[in-house]
Amino acid sequence: MQRLYTIIRLFKEYVVLTLLLLISIVLLSLNDNRQLHAVRSYTVAFLGVFQDAISVFPNIFELKRENQLLRQLNVSLSDEVSRLRASRLENMRLRGLLGMKEQSRLPLVAADVIGKSMYLLRNTITLDIGEANGVKPDMPIISESGLVGKVVAVSSHYAIGQILLNKDFRASAKVLRNSIDGIVGWNGGDLIRLRNIAKKQDVREGDLVVTSDYSNIFPRNIKIGTISRITERPGSLMKEVDVTPAVEFATLEQVFVVLTTPGAERTALEQKSSGGN
Repeated sequence: MQRLYTIIRLFKEYVVLTLLLLISIVLLSLNDNRQLHAVRSYTVAFLGVFQDAISVFPNIFELKRENQLLRQLNVSLSDEVSRLRASRLENMRLRGLLGMKEQSRLPLVAADVIGKSMYLLRNTITLDIGEANGVKPDMPIISESGLVGKVVAVSSHYAIGQILLNKDFRASAKVLRNSIDGIVGWNGGDLIRLRNIAKKQDVREGDLVVTSDYSNIFPRNIKIGTISRITERPGSLMKEVDVTPAVEFATLEQVFVVLTTPGAERTALEQKSSGGN
């Protein structure tokens, strides 16, 4: 009690002012004078207008919280869209592979690409199948887009594939439009070269190049790519014919291995004579 009395003594001016204000407010509210009624009405109206004006300005803290929630929602939706897009592309690839396997007369075994070497002269891919799946060296590797390469090494459950973009790769090929024969090989870069094409032979940009009937390893008429550039050098009897591969190796994920092996006698004879395939 003594403490309360001390506090009142210290702040007596404020206590008296507060009491006087309360008494004034009570007296004003009990007074029925017209002038006071008018003052109260104007005051209420002014406060209403002032409150409406203030309500126009947004609550900064509330907007900040809503902005954070919207950003989180946007990230979640973006992630979901990305996953749905990836699932759609995966579904399209699998449908293409399934359709190819059903339509092909070749004995095929599906494989996933689990490793790539794309920045060397001898580029390869690693597959998740091997001898246990019937895979052997020199078996062709294809995809729904076209020729990928061939198997060069196998273990029980894995295989290494030599792809078109490998300086040691060769395949007998032909221009589908008129059956002009050549040999495809890689010179570096993104294109492969169709060799042994004489200047007088009719090849054009846009022509489709496929595996030929003369290959001992690759089945015939497997798409290799499209002629994208033809160069004629003065003094040369041959054209430089560059081909854009049908397979996009940077995004290659699934392939098929064709379970056929070349005839040993023919292979030995051809390798002895020229080293081609």
